[in-house]
Amino acid sequence: MTRDLPWPLTAYFAANNRHDIDAMLAVFSPDAKVRDEGETYSGSAAIRAWMEATTRKYRVTVEVADAALNGDAWRVAGIVSGNFPGSPATLHYNFTLAGDRIEKLEIGA
Repeated sequence: MTRDLPWPLTAYFAANNRHDIDAMLAVFSPDAKVRDEGETYSGSAAIRAWMEATTRKYRVTVEVADAALNGDAWRVAGIVSGNFPGSPATLHYNFTLAGDRIEKLEIGA
């Protein structure tokens, strides 16, 4: 399914599965926002800190199960496995793109 995703999303999930923080961050715009677990992270420094903390804590990998496009927003269902209760679980990743960069990411059930 990832072959149907635009490059920034394919690159994000591939880097996430390698736990490569630099590559994950590279596809975000400098002023991007991420919302995860009830918190919002704005800008590259905050997003990097979130990526480092969640990667260290959960060590997740994501298998893309489904994806849908609505305008410039992508909703991706991912089967997420890692060090957390209930693993694996299906989470939804809601991406907004600006050109070839991720402008916004919201992660939830």
